[in-house]
Amino acid sequence: MHPAATPDAVNDIAESLAAQPAIGLDTEFLRERTYHAELCLVQLSWGRQAACVDPLALPDLTALGEALTGPPAVKVLHASRQDLEVLLPAVGPVRPIFDTQVAAALAGEPAQIGYAELVRRLLGHELAKAQTRTDWSRRPLTAEQIEYAIDDVRHLLPLKEALEERLDRLGRLSWLAEELTALEDPAALSVDPQAAWRRVKGLAGIDPGRARLLRGLAAWRERRALERNRPRGWILADALLREIVLRVPRTRTALGALEGMPPGLLERAGGELLECIRAADIEEPAPPVTRPRPDPQVNALMKKLGEIHRAAAAELALSPEVLATRRDLEQIAAGRRDGPVLAGWRRAVLGERLLAAL
Repeated sequence: MHPAATPDAVNDIAESLAAQPAIGLDTEFLRERTYHAELCLVQLSWGRQAACVDPLALPDLTALGEALTGPPAVKVLHASRQDLEVLLPAVGPVRPIFDTQVAAALAGEPAQIGYAELVRRLLGHELAKAQTRTDWSRRPLTAEQIEYAIDDVRHLLPLKEALEERLDRLGRLSWLAEELTALEDPAALSVDPQAAWRRVKGLAGIDPGRARLLRGLAAWRERRALERNRPRGWILADALLREIVLRVPRTRTALGALEGMPPGLLERAGGELLECIRAADIEEPAPPVTRPRPDPQVNALMKKLGEIHRAAAAELALSPEVLATRRDLEQIAAGRRDGPVLAGWRRAVLGERLLAAL
């Protein structure tokens, strides 16, 4: 089997997909050297058939997009977020969606279960792993590469049937509908530069001035990565961004003295980094915050919430992280009332119990 690489071949596939109730969908892409992933292959399954489409050989995927961006067919993917993100500029927002990883987690499987393991557990098939490090941008693709790619969609529709049957028995199809609706929001597939600071870890508890600097630096990095189509870590590594926020260097010399500062970055962008620091308007930076001694009352409350959380997960035979993260519990303990645990099905099975404990 060769990937469809002409408009006529893609049109034929699109016509076959038009009347299908469900379509298995997966992609292969590269993003190691770019901000935007390069879409290299689209795999599709329907009925008893499967095919690959070669986007590198095609001027556009308009015909395919018509089959993927609306009803009646449900598009079945596994761990769909990256695939949806990569497909968005090529075909538009893919919908409606069924994510087998999300469904499996609600059915009691591990929260981040892989496709091959799910196929093994539910369908009893062992999938080959030989092509996991393939450069999918290279042509021609070998028969082994194509077979591996097709395997990624061949079992999606049987998985959907098995998972729907299990969730129906458990009375959790409405839970799944809530989770899948959130995946269909195109806004969730891109990063707003003004919100990019949320991705940076390791700076909890910083003072307001440093928080302004973090937001400014993260937004600058995101915009520059977008403009140059380079990974954000190539623009400014997280570790160096944290150093700038904590040390607040005021001069080019102080900036250059930071651990991990590449001379090339200082030369190219030193002025812009110093401008971000000036814009944060930090009058006199306080010493970097050290982690405060744990508050015994907060610890006791978190322990109590954690026990309720684990008990609810055990009762439902779910991985605890499917219900809530530690960060969710911390926000509830701190008085937040707008998180995911206090909305939808999670509120009914866990959120109300947490609130009662407060």
